[in-house]
Amino acid sequence: MTSAAAATSAATATATATATAWLASFESALQERRIEAVTALFGAECFWRDLVIFTWNLRTEEGPEAIRAMLEARLDDGAPRGFTLKGEASASEGLVEAWFHFETRLARGIGQVRLREGRAWTLFTAMEELKGHEQHLGSQRPPGAEHGIHPGRHSWAERRAAERQDLGTSEQPEVVIVGGAQAGLSLAARLRQLDVPTLVVEKLPRPGDHWRNRYKTLCLHDPVHYCHLPYLPFPETWPLYTPKDQLADWMEAYVRVMDLNVWGSCPARRARFDSQEQRWELTVEREGTTHILKPRQLVFATGVAGYPNVPTIPGAETFLGDQHHSTRHPGPDAYVGKRCVVLGSNNSAHDIAAALWESGAAAVTMIQRSSTLVAPMPALEKFAFAGSYSEQALAAGISTDDADMTTASIPYRLLPQWQKPIYDAMRREYADLYARLEARGFLLDFGADDSGVFMKFLRRGSGYYLDVGASELVADGRIGLRSGVTIERITPHTVVLSDGDELEADLVVYATGFGSMNRYLEELISPDVAHRLGKVWGLGSETAKDPGPWEGELRNMWKPTPVANLWIHGGNLHQCRHYSLYLALQLKARQAGLDTPVYEPAPSHHPF
Repeated sequence: MTSAAAATSAATATATATATAWLASFESALQERRIEAVTALFGAECFWRDLVIFTWNLRTEEGPEAIRAMLEARLDDGAPRGFTLKGEASASEGLVEAWFHFETRLARGIGQVRLREGRAWTLFTAMEELKGHEQHLGSQRPPGAEHGIHPGRHSWAERRAAERQDLGTSEQPEVVIVGGAQAGLSLAARLRQLDVPTLVVEKLPRPGDHWRNRYKTLCLHDPVHYCHLPYLPFPETWPLYTPKDQLADWMEAYVRVMDLNVWGSCPARRARFDSQEQRWELTVEREGTTHILKPRQLVFATGVAGYPNVPTIPGAETFLGDQHHSTRHPGPDAYVGKRCVVLGSNNSAHDIAAALWESGAAAVTMIQRSSTLVAPMPALEKFAFAGSYSEQALAAGISTDDADMTTASIPYRLLPQWQKPIYDAMRREYADLYARLEARGFLLDFGADDSGVFMKFLRRGSGYYLDVGASELVADGRIGLRSGVTIERITPHTVVLSDGDELEADLVVYATGFGSMNRYLEELISPDVAHRLGKVWGLGSETAKDPGPWEGELRNMWKPTPVANLWIHGGNLHQCRHYSLYLALQLKARQAGLDTPVYEPAPSHHPF
């Protein structure tokens, strides 16, 4: 053994001994209900992020007082025990990190602790399975064949046909999921493996149509390793960046392979909660017939935003060319030789503008209303994904599940300091591109605290472009740019900008994002329910426009909402995959009649 290897081995042994001792003290204090002794194991600045297993919620407790309050409410009922180190601990930059398994009265879980000077800086705990209600995986997989003699037996195909016919008609589902894209399908797959009768209702005809109907050049901006669906990862032959039609076909196949119950061409028309029966009444239309579904739990998996945001611009009704929102853009083919204006400067705007230029539009001009974060994909591959979601990570033994859990273990408040070095390195390596963009007048930012794309996504869901090539077209002038302005009015053949300039146009694309999903809920259920639900997505007081208290978690996502039996599921493919497990476990526990006291103390500002 070399001296370097010996030093690494010794450091690992020391870290493992430190973590083992801390975990033993932690378990002892928990079992003896010595809450003061538990909090003494945490530093003055500390965080405990829990996904369901302690709190029946998704929560981050910040500071010893918050941890004490949570334990006072939940320790006796949870009765945690059996803490065992998972593998060896590691040490780096003054931190000892260790994963562990444990169980509670009702569930089995996994956790991670980061120790700083022997005391916990971050603690992460997550439910993996409910005792007696395990997923049908591995040794718990269904037998398939029924060996022996069974008079009147039915084949798998007959049983599935009966289930499809009965669910939603003669038998009511436990859960109805509104929306059949990645969010709805990932959750339906989880619930299927937990024996929760579930029906997905989707307004479009086929699974995957949400992607299939987008502009033809669209590809995912995240690598394949980040985008797997539960249970069925993409094959090793899959492209690094998935074309949208290929993803749509995969989703359609996923429904068949995972035996999911999906009603296509089935828009939801009205919903109300019957407080006496404790069930929702969801009115849907299917094949020209009205159906009333009565699930106990209703999940909206329609994305975390609402209807497309189409600005009202004076004179738009007089325009003689084409104008549409980016969600309705068919692609560039019809606009060869045409003068095109794209309002917006985030992902869709750049993708659409680049495709129009490549296909031979006479002129393409991007209207940038406010600053945008530009992150070149090679830089993200190198600085953001290489150590977690990549071939290099897989070769190092880091699976997608490992990467998911490590990401989840970082409290949202600390994420900026993990993310900022990525964008510091990016700014150095791509300084020339950024300089050329700014010379053209492009308004750049790297987030409110220079923490980059992921934090922007969590805080507001927009404001960035993952650069797959369009920035070069902007930087060298092939795509025209007008920044710091918007369209003030439209004439039959032009758009007039807020600075008075006028651009000739045959096409106007509104790449202007989406409104709040609350408007959709107002129309489907009621304004009162939408108001009680409150804002979906975002991290509390992270924005100046939102002075509300810091929540420590994304608002109303994957957890109990202020509206009884109403849940929200969504996010990118990674989040849909990972958090679908915790939402499914919460729904299964309620179906099984387990006691699920949700811990939700009064809101307070963070203690640091």
